Amino acid sequence: MEIFLHNTLSGNKEEFSPLHEGKVLMYNCGPTVYFFPTIGNMRSYLLADILRRTFEYSGLEVKQVINITDVGHLVGDGDDGEDKVETTAKKEGKTAEQIARFYEEAFYKDLKDLNIETEGTEFPRASEHIDEQKKLIEILEEKGFAYPTSDGMYFDTSRLPDYGKLGNINIEGLREGARVEANYEKTSAKDFALWKFSQNKEEKRLQEWQSPWGVGFPGWHIECSAMSRKYLGQPFDIHTGGIDHIPVHHNNEIAQSEAAYGVPLAKFWVHNEFLKVDNQKMSKSLNNIFTLADLKSHGIHPLSFRYWLLTSHYRTPANFTWEAVQGAQNALESIVSSYSELKDTSENDREVLERFEEAIADDLNTPIAISLLQTAKSKFVIDKMDQVFGLNIKNLSEKMFDIPEEILSVKSERDRARGVKDFAKSDQLRTKIESGGYVLEDKDSGSTIRKNLAGIV
Repeated sequence: MEIFLHNTLSGNKEEFSPLHEGKVLMYNCGPTVYFFPTIGNMRSYLLADILRRTFEYSGLEVKQVINITDVGHLVGDGDDGEDKVETTAKKEGKTAEQIARFYEEAFYKDLKDLNIETEGTEFPRASEHIDEQKKLIEILEEKGFAYPTSDGMYFDTSRLPDYGKLGNINIEGLREGARVEANYEKTSAKDFALWKFSQNKEEKRLQEWQSPWGVGFPGWHIECSAMSRKYLGQPFDIHTGGIDHIPVHHNNEIAQSEAAYGVPLAKFWVHNEFLKVDNQKMSKSLNNIFTLADLKSHGIHPLSFRYWLLTSHYRTPANFTWEAVQGAQNALESIVSSYSELKDTSENDREVLERFEEAIADDLNTPIAISLLQTAKSKFVIDKMDQVFGLNIKNLSEKMFDIPEEILSVKSERDRARGVKDFAKSDQLRTKIESGGYVLEDKDSGSTIRKNLAGIV
């Protein structure tokens, strides 16, 4: 299956072919573990998962790396301010490691809830790869790309003529409008930190290390360059992330890696658009930052959220509303509930699969691909498509109709009451059943019972 993807580096849709026959090397920008992942954050990991599943569907092996940022990412995403992990640790009276491991586990739980594949995936932590980061900085210094200031070592972007080439970003304009305090020791406003010195001599940082330049900690961007090279080599096939990473973080990764080693960092760059809430950017001031736990508390199954995300193309903004995600849950519940009644195969299997593969190979056109679930008439086709969708439809169906004996007993009692036209008792027992998260349907052939999707763990 020929796969075409939009490459942010060229700005065009290109046919994807791996650098090594039969194997894809993929790096996905991971979380900064100081807070619970938001539903907007999770869109990037769904993109990475759909990519991985599409490659595997087409017969390719995937080696995947998702980094864990547990040091160096400063508040405001720039080169000034407090470390996000340290700020949370001080606020909660814990160590940086305690905070990082707690929110790292929360991230893994969300990946599991969204059925995102992690088998064989490397999750390297920035704090455990300090030596690799220092080595890279030393190479940059030797080649004349790094210089010192009073607060750290910085990358000299003036030495790299094509700095900012990813996404054709107006870096100068972006930096001029940045909401950060100017550092007048920097050669250029575009230059960025490779290593930051511990400034407060009276208060020891929770995380700091000795280095040839002074006691401190790595800049945010250097970890990805160091760890991607260690686990995937350079160049590797594909690098993903949200579009918010394009202007600074990903252009800085490219600058460091290519300046140090003289070869491209990644062949393909793939980025997903933002997720908005009621057409507004998620922010604490608007009180519209939601997590998967918030969705669950509203009766939304995480896989319903996954289904909803798949109804939008990854390169278009997605607008979250409770009505929209509830509609997606209703659609998924209908597919799951009817799965057990489908034939094993049908006459239109080949046609549906061809249309599905055509859509998914066309820059992961999941809106068209997911619409084909409604036309599938066999378990075989749904199972094949679900290798990419990752909605776990077969498993959900089995759980949906796995009803405890005590509930089946109440249903039998209700059937008897309905049979003798004791409608008052029948209604009372229906209410009892449905209050437990079950769906009772009366048909000519008798009643049926199943769990609703929100009640399936």
